[in-house]
Amino acid sequence: MTRSGVHSAADVFGGTPAVIGHRGLGRGVVSGHRENTLASFTAAAELGLRWVEVDVRRTQDDVLVVAHDAVYPDGSPVSELTAAQADRRGALRLSSLFERLPRDVGVNVDLKSPIDDSLRPPSRTAAGLLGPVVAAEATRRRVLVSSFDPAALHRVRSVAPRVSLAWLTWWQFPLETAVAGCAHMDVDVLALHVGSLARDPWTRTVSALDAALDTAAVERALSHLHDCGRQLLVWCPDADSARLLIEAGADAVVVDAVPGALAVLPAA
Repeated sequence: MTRSGVHSAADVFGGTPAVIGHRGLGRGVVSGHRENTLASFTAAAELGLRWVEVDVRRTQDDVLVVAHDAVYPDGSPVSELTAAQADRRGALRLSSLFERLPRDVGVNVDLKSPIDDSLRPPSRTAAGLLGPVVAAEATRRRVLVSSFDPAALHRVRSVAPRVSLAWLTWWQFPLETAVAGCAHMDVDVLALHVGSLARDPWTRTVSALDAALDTAAVERALSHLHDCGRQLLVWCPDADSARLLIEAGADAVVVDAVPGALAVLPAA
């Protein structure tokens, strides 16, 4: 139980700050490896990362595949294709990633809810399909499911109650609402975009946001989250801001351009 007596959550990240590779080695192509590919994830693991982040969607025939965007470059929605059609577009299946990634590497599964989940029974939505998969995988490695969709997190918890959950918030989401909402939803981790921690909320570029990191806001968020038994993950800070966040007590950072970030960050 925490000092406030409100909630006692699991230690999601293993007691030390986690550096998490965004889509493997980072967005786009990093060190020759395209994001969300097995090569990118395994390269991140070979650099010593203890965690990677992966975007997951479902196909029309209920297979979970790794994809960030809802639509492939040829205009085909992921959720309207069969798994075989996704395979032909080079998609990595989540089952293949779990099978081939070393077991000592934790996986932050970023669950994407397609619009046509609204027409499916709960068990055949992306969240309903993911629940049993992560419940089984969590017996073998650390797993964290994150989503912008709070109802999807609720669905995963109903199926996989022992799997850790993180609520993702977007660019410049109000900090007070985010911290309170994390507790209200009873999830383990608040996954804040770095923009929620900017000194100037109207800053429009990521680099400017990072330069204007509001350390008082970071400390306030951490104080409340840790007192109610939650943890803080911040996604997409630059390397210097990630270092400052870790020094301030953030539990995890999701970073791009992993090789460069590791040069200024503590051991992953």
